[in-house]
Amino acid sequence: MSERKVLTKYYPPDFDPSKITRQRGPKNAGPKLMTVRLMAPFSMKCTHCGEFIYKGRKFNARKETTEEKYYNIAIFRFYIRCTRCSGEITFKTDPKNMDYECERGAKRNFEPWREAKLNEENEEERLDRIEKEEAERDAMKELETKVLDAKTEMAIADALDEIRSRNARMERADREGITTEIQPDAAIDRRKRQEEEDAEAARQAFANRSMPDIGEEEIEEDMVDVPFEMSVVTSFSKKPKEKKDFGAALGIKKKAPAPAPAPLRVKAPAPPSKLSSMLVAGYDSDSD
Repeated sequence: MSERKVLTKYYPPDFDPSKITRQRGPKNAGPKLMTVRLMAPFSMKCTHCGEFIYKGRKFNARKETTEEKYYNIAIFRFYIRCTRCSGEITFKTDPKNMDYECERGAKRNFEPWREAKLNEENEEERLDRIEKEEAERDAMKELETKVLDAKTEMAIADALDEIRSRNARMERADREGITTEIQPDAAIDRRKRQEEEDAEAARQAFANRSMPDIGEEEIEEDMVDVPFEMSVVTSFSKKPKEKKDFGAALGIKKKAPAPAPAPLRVKAPAPPSKLSSMLVAGYDSDSD
């Protein structure tokens, strides 16, 4: 029974192994390309025919190593064909955002989560923003520092000028052989004179603000016997405040007060009649 797998190879009769020489093919001068099997990393729309390619669609793509790098990370470019019009679509890796970037032949579909993620600032942008805020915050401080430095430089320049002028006078005096006392600088005299004038002006201003001495008024003897007229002081009596009738303003009618009850009249007793007086007079006599 023959073997199923043929392990031997056929050599023709005129085969001469000495004629076989090792040869090297020409090297590819262009970019290195290799065929890989991949899936679409994002959903896209072909710009040639308008075909939509969903994420995860499998393609036989050509992989190219570009010369671009991000922090020594190589960036790769991929070439695929549209499933409808066979238009070429290229996209490359984006290690900065850990994503892919569509280059040519298609347009990436809108993804809300991706837009929100891109709007978020990364560490570098955050550091740049903090540096800018600190620079803006310290603008006034830098201005104050510059003003103080300018004042200090002016004071140092004035002091140097005074020292140079003093040294020049001393050298001139030594050269001429005349010993002269060093006179104070004119700027110092002018400053002292100005300070004295300011102090004198302030002293005079405060002296003028003092209260004038009115003195005592002399009273003549003839004015002693003159009666002193008292000014009439008007007095005011406090009147009770009248109460406002708010009910009348609102249209509420008040009931009239009930009249006071009339006093009871006691009837006077009637005068006694003549008969009764006669009878009473008869009972009063002792003769009966």
